[in-house]
Amino acid sequence: MSGGASGAPGSAVLASQRYILQQLSTRLTWLLGLRVAFLTVLFGLTASFYLRSGFQVATYSNRVLFVALAATYLWAALYYAALRRRTYLVELAFAELVVDQATWTALIYVTGGATSGATALYGLTCLAGAISVGPRGPLVAALSGFLFYLMLCGAFVSGLIDVPTDQLPSAYATQFGEIIYPFFINLLVLTVVTVLAEYLAERLRLTGGRLAEATQRAEDAERLAALGRIAAGLAHEIRNPLGSILGSVQLLRSAEGLGDEARHLCGIVERETGRLDDLVEDMLQLARPRRPVLSQVDIARTAREVVALASQSGRGSDVNVRYDGPGEKASLVLDADPGQLRQVMWNLVRNAVQASSPGARVTVRVAEQTKGKTHGAVLEVHDDGPGIDAAARGRLFDAFFTTRSSGMGIGLAVVKRIVDEHGWVIEVESKEGRGATFRVRMAG
Repeated sequence: MSGGASGAPGSAVLASQRYILQQLSTRLTWLLGLRVAFLTVLFGLTASFYLRSGFQVATYSNRVLFVALAATYLWAALYYAALRRRTYLVELAFAELVVDQATWTALIYVTGGATSGATALYGLTCLAGAISVGPRGPLVAALSGFLFYLMLCGAFVSGLIDVPTDQLPSAYATQFGEIIYPFFINLLVLTVVTVLAEYLAERLRLTGGRLAEATQRAEDAERLAALGRIAAGLAHEIRNPLGSILGSVQLLRSAEGLGDEARHLCGIVERETGRLDDLVEDMLQLARPRRPVLSQVDIARTAREVVALASQSGRGSDVNVRYDGPGEKASLVLDADPGQLRQVMWNLVRNAVQASSPGARVTVRVAEQTKGKTHGAVLEVHDDGPGIDAAARGRLFDAFFTTRSSGMGIGLAVVKRIVDEHGWVIEVESKEGRGATFRVRMAG
């Protein structure tokens, strides 16, 4: 498969899922603690200041409150035990939203019924759902709150429940004509709060995604800085013996009386030495980037030279690397950094060759592109390899991510950095089993 950099996509996905579950567990634990504290204070204030009987447990309203509070404590203990196991966290979060709405309904029942100001607490649960489980949370909370409120109002109208014996009947609406207005007002308010909570949840999701990306970029930058320090110290130490090895092997191959097998072995050494040199160059390019120094560059000529070099080195001998573009007498001149442009072409061609099987074709295509008054060019490198799956395509230009068993996954990361610094655009088209095309759109 075309593509370059190291790692196992499956393990990265599992690590990401574990991180999400850990964050959700922590968030739900904090919300549980806040919920229990809030309910305790709220029920205490209700019994102390709102209900005429104060803390007299013998009264009907206080019995309802204390039973609801005891049930809340019992549920919180079971809920916390389940959270520690970190299984079915999303289902537990939804269950908690439903339990909250049932608890608010008990409070609404003893503080005025359909006209109680405590109906606003339904909206509070919608906000909690947005924080805990995202956009689906407010919807679940709103539906459960609506159903509990509907059942409460219906029970009053039908006579299934009566006004609490220790409350003033005049404070309750029990007839259909009396309930219909507060019912629809509260339904409207709940709908508005739900929409706003879903919007908040979506914003939180996007912000969290950007934060995760920023964190990943910071970690990558730290890793690249460490790589830069190592690469700077080792580059000359590695390249000096590589140059000696390569020169010695080339002299050995040209010696008279050398057998075919020996020449073949020398060719392997020469090829692998060149691969190590490319790796050192990629590490230096990635770890110690420099700003492009622009000048007039013939894109077509550079592409022809890269194709000729690729055809004579490495696996270019068993892969057909061909050029498709303006001929020798034609030119396609743009502003670019000559060395970095050559590096982009070389890395893309090398990546395509490595993804190809013996006898396959790699096509390097260069064409002029003019859009309005903007003059530019398009570089395409196409291979007939196994292609790139959708999961890997999103991380294709990440440093150290690769889908191959060999290589460190640096080449395409270097390409992306150079393309971005020139203000160009790189695109990837691929279908599994049908090869891949890397396209660089270069503005003049």
